[in-house]
Amino acid sequence: MLGITDLPAYLVGLVLIVLLPGPNSLYVLSVAARRGIRTGYRASAGVWCGDAVLMTLSAAGVASLLQANALLFGIVKYAGAGYLAWLAFGMLRTARDMWRSRREPGGTEEVSSPVAEERPFRRALVISLFNPKAILFFVAFFVQFVDPGYAYPALSFVVLGAFAQLVSFLYLSALIFGGTRLAAAFRRRRRLSAGATSAAGALFLGFAVKLSVSSSA
Repeated sequence: MLGITDLPAYLVGLVLIVLLPGPNSLYVLSVAARRGIRTGYRASAGVWCGDAVLMTLSAAGVASLLQANALLFGIVKYAGAGYLAWLAFGMLRTARDMWRSRREPGGTEEVSSPVAEERPFRRALVISLFNPKAILFFVAFFVQFVDPGYAYPALSFVVLGAFAQLVSFLYLSALIFGGTRLAAAFRRRRRLSAGATSAAGALFLGFAVKLSVSSSA
């Protein structure tokens, strides 16, 4: 169908891959829990735009170029790792302020920090784009399901990409609405909010380390 060799297998693999935790989904969940549904969808839009760019680059063969060129891959890899580490340290600083203020009488629920000035769409977009493993995955995964003899391979990529965006939309929507439920508990309990922010910062730092030691092979 439309140059796709095995659509059921693609959908099963796609769902399993989307459900794997990563910096994109973690960031959307964090934003939704802190700032509500509308802001959560703004962050999700950044993820979807970033994924669309990666899919387009994969279809155009740019991912293969990165895989073959160690220097280019290294530049993208370390730039992405540095950005994730910067986000991680920002979250950890926010968590530190939360821990310090949790026992202060009359303290405010919100802690002044760079998080309050973030631009969710832009941050989510950058997180998505600076992920060389995602680029390499898209090209490796998509190619397996595109019939090389089909006359319009671009159409095949569009269909596969549309399914990927649909699954991502459903998954991130579930995270957003789940995150807003957590928000009420976070507002009532400063210790819980500080702990969750600390955990998110630690996970982002882990993503940065994992990305920095990854290879293009």
